[in-house]
Amino acid sequence: MLSAGVGRVDISPEVGTAHGGWGAQTHQVSLGNDMPLLVTALAVANGDTELAIVDVDIGIFTGDQDLLIRGLISEETGIPFENIRLAYSHTHSAPITFGQWIKEGIDLANEWWGRIPDACASAVIEAKNALKPARTGFGRGSCDININRRPARKNGELFTGRNWDGFVDHDVDVVGIDDADGNPIATIVNYAMHPTIMGHENQWVTPDFPGPMRSVVEHAVGGLCIFLQGASGNQGPVDGFTGDLRVYRKAGARLGAEAARVRLGIDPLEREERLDQILLSGADLGIYTDVPVGESDDTVAVHNLTVDLPSRKVASVDEAQADFERGEKQLEAIRASGATEDEIQRAVSKVMRANIYLNVARNYEKYDRDGVIPMEIQSMRIGETVLVSAPVEPFAELAGEIKRRSLAPNTVFSGFSNGHYAYLPTDIAYEEGGYEVGVSPFAPGSAGLTIETCLDAVDGVWGG
Repeated sequence: MLSAGVGRVDISPEVGTAHGGWGAQTHQVSLGNDMPLLVTALAVANGDTELAIVDVDIGIFTGDQDLLIRGLISEETGIPFENIRLAYSHTHSAPITFGQWIKEGIDLANEWWGRIPDACASAVIEAKNALKPARTGFGRGSCDININRRPARKNGELFTGRNWDGFVDHDVDVVGIDDADGNPIATIVNYAMHPTIMGHENQWVTPDFPGPMRSVVEHAVGGLCIFLQGASGNQGPVDGFTGDLRVYRKAGARLGAEAARVRLGIDPLEREERLDQILLSGADLGIYTDVPVGESDDTVAVHNLTVDLPSRKVASVDEAQADFERGEKQLEAIRASGATEDEIQRAVSKVMRANIYLNVARNYEKYDRDGVIPMEIQSMRIGETVLVSAPVEPFAELAGEIKRRSLAPNTVFSGFSNGHYAYLPTDIAYEEGGYEVGVSPFAPGSAGLTIETCLDAVDGVWGG
């Protein structure tokens, strides 16, 4: 049997931390925490192979932050760096720490960030110390709280909203991990939807829908629940961009109810029905035992590959920096002048867009290698399930193709892991345009290369 354990650390920030970072928001700091932000870790081992999966309620981890945290986890636990997956939920209503136009509460936000690396390491240490014999199983459900988020105006220009005709992935992929007696240790839930239910009007720190989803699963099933953000680059909530806290709680509860339903139907062991006796009663009663047949797959394996994706230059760092600084000065002047909310909102939107392009330009300058960007693909096999991930915001079509073509019986694909490059659109999306394409440092052809490398990574742990 393999072994598994879980750990958790609360990383909720102080009240008044720099918050959100929406281009349409006019507030700067949070009013408080509607639900806790969490780090949840799963450790799995068999023989000499150990791996860890860490789920963090945070917007993103940059490449440098990812290297720092995975390095610390490896140093403190002995788990190889390449066997650690650092996943982030991508909530858009957490503290914001990377130098933007928000000035108030930034010290508290930086203090909060300073706690994150140790919290991640502590969660994995707790998980590793809790290792016990375990079995795993897999199930797949469906939940329709998400939608393709790339509709078009009448003139053909795309915006972020509801595209009822676009590709959408409703899959709810669930991995169940039980101890030797059948008691739940962990539930992994993978779902593709941007955590943008809580929008610019919201002033509360929230984990968005993953928070209530985990809570529902844990109350219904037991153990701890780990969320892995799916291929949600073009997937958003049907009901989003709101300040009404009830909306994210309801959506998370709906997803949690489906995940719990699937999880409660997972049995890691194949069983054979045996009729033990027919008991005399008011009506004769059949007494059965479902007898285990064989043992569950206990394979634990990790495989890492690098793919060179063609790059494209969206903006130069100097130009983007100059635009950002101009916007920042204009926003400062407008706020000082006692302007209206609408005037402040327009100024925030302008500097926010400049900041996005500045980050894209910096990423291009940092990661481009003579026309290509090397990107790590990681696959982890836990029993009969392979979890494959990439450090991007991939479009959902990639997940569909990888799952369809994978040789493994159960394949779960996610982005938002081990760093963050930007969006990875489909080739068709480049022809359509839109926000995600405009801020991607990758050129057309990147999606196909990523799919093939992910399939190779699956084969690396499945033996295909």
